[in-house]
Amino acid sequence: MQEILILSSIAIPWFGAVVIWLTGDKNSKLQHIFAVFFSVSAAVCSIGLLSNISSGTAISITIGSSYGNLTFVPDGLGVYLSIIATTIGALAVIFSVDYMRNEDQLGRYYSIVLFFIGAMVGLVLTSNLMFMFVFWEITALCSYILISFYNDDPKAVKGGLKALIITQFGGLGLLLGAVLLFSYTGSFDINVFLSNPSVLPTSILAIMAFGGLIAAAAKSAQFPFQTWLPDAMEAPTPISALIHAATMVNAGVYLLVRFYPAFESVPGWRYAVMVIGMLSAFMAAIMALVSNDLKRVLAYSTVSQLGYMVYAIGAGGLFASQFHLLSHSVFKALLFLAAGAVIHSVGTRDMRKMGGLGKKLSFTRVVFLTGALALSGVPILNGFWSKELILEAGSQTGNPFWIYLIMLFVAGLTALYTFRTVWMVFYGQENSELQVHPIGNAMKIALIPLAVGSLTTWLMVGKFGTILSRSLPAHEFHVLVLGEMVREVLSQPTTWIALAVVALGFSAWLIRKPLSGLVSRLQFVSHAAQNSFGFEYLNEKIVSGIQRSAETLRNFQTGQLNWNIFGILTGLIVIIIVVMIGA
Repeated sequence: MQEILILSSIAIPWFGAVVIWLTGDKNSKLQHIFAVFFSVSAAVCSIGLLSNISSGTAISITIGSSYGNLTFVPDGLGVYLSIIATTIGALAVIFSVDYMRNEDQLGRYYSIVLFFIGAMVGLVLTSNLMFMFVFWEITALCSYILISFYNDDPKAVKGGLKALIITQFGGLGLLLGAVLLFSYTGSFDINVFLSNPSVLPTSILAIMAFGGLIAAAAKSAQFPFQTWLPDAMEAPTPISALIHAATMVNAGVYLLVRFYPAFESVPGWRYAVMVIGMLSAFMAAIMALVSNDLKRVLAYSTVSQLGYMVYAIGAGGLFASQFHLLSHSVFKALLFLAAGAVIHSVGTRDMRKMGGLGKKLSFTRVVFLTGALALSGVPILNGFWSKELILEAGSQTGNPFWIYLIMLFVAGLTALYTFRTVWMVFYGQENSELQVHPIGNAMKIALIPLAVGSLTTWLMVGKFGTILSRSLPAHEFHVLVLGEMVREVLSQPTTWIALAVVALGFSAWLIRKPLSGLVSRLQFVSHAAQNSFGFEYLNEKIVSGIQRSAETLRNFQTGQLNWNIFGILTGLIVIIIVVMIGA
């Protein structure tokens, strides 16, 4: 049964992508139906894996000595991430029925979405590091195509290229790790490596560990690669909810957790992970506070919350990190889709042109507010429990206290920019010039489960911890059942300190007028944040340099057959010589 469910979770969306592509855009209604059917079917198969979790290899396909076996292991870490990918993918597709109605190239849109879902499932379930890299690159390609979906918009094309180039640094880090592992062990099997990391020399293990950290930082838009995610908001909003909030950007966090048992002993690695998480959370929270683009605020917020997860991993709070990943996937997908409903209704992303929309979009206001309270860490929503577990892990003896204080301060900033966003969109002075259209039923169908999930997923903490601890023997999780979590969180002084900081964050927006003098003195911080603290300039230079190099290399592609044959033969001769020398 395991084999069928794993293969179905990958193959069904891929088969659906082909079917939708062949259906043709003239049959858009049929494309919507097929997309919903195949995405929901994939979600059902992934959920079915919950009763088939194990730490053993379920599928092993012989590929060849150079690549090892294509293996899939349905352990708790992989299964729950595959459920997130397929379930939120299905809800994003359902939302798209209304959002993408009457759009051109609908077949391309749905096909790439389904192709991405299948690749994401493959990425988290395979135990072969080389094939993890293959799935990793497929998700990056799908992300690029979907960010650039509106290919007549220069900003969308630029955002897609930027995301593709920057995330390739992550691909290089992962590929380096795969090559080193195979060079010293003759195998790409992740679980075999985790059972005995000492098989690698200390220096090689360190290179692999920090290469993995680079891979994770680039994929999850962490410092110093954080600038690509806000530009990815040129994609259709359901894509922002699926790929750039709930799934692909989590792959970096997943990578760090998967290899944590092997890398935790590498000198300086855990400290570097904590610092990167802290810098990402802090800088992105400030950038969210000064942004007026609704989707970019949520993008900066995503970078910040991913920073919390990365920080928790470095602090040793693996369970807290993954529990927050689950919570964040639900409430951030809710916020993005609710934002998409707002944008679809009013035709703008600029929050300065909104205001008072709560009266006309009451349903959207309720679900958005639910996600916003979860993001802010307000009891009793899911974000409160998981974020408190992270702060508790960070406050443990042995972890740098100064980093913990900054993460505590970020909790207040999160409450401040979230309250600011809610106020600017749904409250305040109404803009009479805006033409507000009601949202469709498909949007409501997608939003309701996410709103309910933001209120209830924390109740699954016991079951969630069990599937992780029992199927990941190399990892150590501080697992709590529901009653234990409630008692531990509510009895910790750090919880009440964090709630006080969150309350101060809310209060800062309410008393913003008396604080105007202080705000004016901090304009230099606002200006720096609007320019991504200089990293936008740096990343732009890197991206433009790579693009210029690519343009130069195009000169070698003359289109003349003789030169192409010459290049192929030259390359073949070089390969033969290398192989002969190696033999």
